[in-house]
Amino acid sequence: MTDENMNQGGGTTGAENKFESSKTHAKRAAADLREATTAMAEDYRDKAAQAWDDAKVRAHTLREDGEDYVRENPMRTVLATLGIGFVLGWIFRR
Repeated sequence: MTDENMNQGGGTTGAENKFESSKTHAKRAAADLREATTAMAEDYRDKAAQAWDDAKVRAHTLREDGEDYVRENPMRTVLATLGIGFVLGWIFRR
């Protein structure tokens, strides 16, 4: 018998032992990778949620500012809108 067979006992070979060890190592590596991926996904999800909340606040503020401007300057707003409409109509007509 070889040294590997004697050390293993029960007739298992060194190659089988290495295979089992590699299999265990691969399972641990997959579990570690899964944990790291989950942590990264949660981090990105939190960042995306924060960016979405910031965008909603900015859009709300922009809308409020626009409404305030129109209330404070109704004539200027109407004239500017008519002017923009005239220019766009002139451009698209050609």
